[in-house]
Amino acid sequence: AALSRRYVLCEVVSEDPRCRQCIEDRAVGLAVRDAIGRVHGDYGLACCSISFTVKYLNAYTGTVLLRCRKDSYRLLCSALPFVRQLESRNQRYPCFLNTLHVGGTIRTCQKFLIQYNRRQLLMLLQNCTNEEERRCIQKSLLSCSLTEEQSQSGDEEDDDGTE
Repeated sequence: AALSRRYVLCEVVSEDPRCRQCIEDRAVGLAVRDAIGRVHGDYGLACCSISFTVKYLNAYTGTVLLRCRKDSYRLLCSALPFVRQLESRNQRYPCFLNTLHVGGTIRTCQKFLIQYNRRQLLMLLQNCTNEEERRCIQKSLLSCSLTEEQSQSGDEEDDDGTE
């Protein structure tokens, strides 16, 4: 049987608009590993590092998908609130990671993200001040869907049925 994994969907939240430019796999991975090391020490870091990886990242929306082994996802999740900054090219940007969802497959995280984005967009839609804004957001709402291509990714066979 394939190794059991957990996918942790987070969003990078920052007051600093320049933070977006340093949302990259390496910076996020290092910040998370650093937090795990501070909170759980070398042992916790070793446990989490075995199959830990930044699986997906969207700098524009600040969405990050982390993968780890099922038996260490609690260690990972408990360390995420201690991520305080992202570092890139010797610049530090204060931010924090907001955990949105923990799932057994990438697909369940995608489905959650679509629903989450829809809710966020609906809230924006209610706060629109003009017709142009309204049209842009409605267009975004309609584009919230899964494409067939994504569902063909090879990461789905490690779903052990527990969500």
